[in-house]
Parts: sequence; C-alpha cells; structure tokens
Amino acid sequence: MTDVLSWVFATLFVLVIIAWYLTYTAARLDRLHVRLTGTLAALDAQLVRRAEASLELAHSGLLDGATSLILANAAAESLENPGEHGEIREAVENDLTEALQVSLTGEVCAALRDDGPLAVDHLGRLRSACNRVQLARRFHNDAVTDVRRVRRKWAVRLFRLAGHTPLPRTVEFDDEMPAGLAA
Repeated sequence: MTDVLSWVFATLFVLVIIAWYLTYTAARLDRLHVRLTGTLAALDAQLVRRAEASLELAHSGLLDGATSLILANAAAESLENPGEHGEIREAVENDLTEALQVSLTGEVCAALRDDGPLAVDHLGRLRSACNRVQLARRFHNDAVTDVRRVRRKWAVRLFRLAGHTPLPRTVEFDDEMPAGLAA
C-alpha cells in the first residue's frame, strides 16, 4: 500500500512541476509579447518624430528648393501610414533615410550651422530623432529575437502556448544618420 501511495505522490509531484513550468513559460511568453507591442509602439512614435523633424526642416526655408522638395516628399510619405508595418513601411523609411543622406551632406550642415540658432535647433531636433529611431529599432529587434527564442522551445510548440499569434518579424530598414548630422 505504501508503494502505491509513494507512486501516486511522485506522479502528482511531477505533474505539479510540469504544470508550474508550463504556467511560468506561458506567463513569460505573454510578458515578452507585451514588451514587443510596447517596442513597436515606441518605434512608430520615433519614426513619426523623425518624419516631422524632417518636414519642419524642409519647410523652414533653410534648404534650397529642390532639396526641400525631396525631403518634404519623403517625410510626408512616411507620415501617411503611421502604424503600418511590413515591406511597404520599410521601403518608405529607407526612402526617407536616403533623402536625409542626400539632403544633409557635411557641407550643407556646416553651412546651416553658420546660418544661426534656428538652423542649429532644426538640426539638433533631427539628430535627436535619428538617434531615437536607431535605438527604438534596435530595442524592437531585440524583443523580436527574445520572443522567437522562447517560441522555439519544445514546450511552447507542443502545448501551443503562443496560441494563434503570428511569429513576429524584425524591422529592417536603413536608419543610418546622415554624415552631416553626425559631425
């Protein structure tokens, strides 16, 4: 009788440990998905901030007409679809980065800095926005990597702890700061 009782308690103990592990893993996965949602919202906010700073610089009258038009078009296109993700958004953000790199060469930025405090203020806001985009994208991609790592575990796949949530993907676009702003 004691052998049967020992086996029952051992089996219950193992089942409790497995249940605890599954509960812990599900809660951890949920926290990671919440973190992922937060980093994506932060990235969206920083992309909007960069586009707005670019648009302000384009409309400030500090740049020549053609450069202002290129920069304003790229910034306006970026602002048209906030919150949209995927290849289209990445292409739009690549276009804005390219427009910034073409518009803000070292010579242009040096000339703008000589124009006075208004130009320095615009450049400072744009530099800050570009830095924040780089950081937000890095944080988001780190969060995606963490979620993917946990979702590859056998227990998550076997017990479908992620439910029907699609596998997140990293956001890949060129977020390099223009050479003129970095100086």
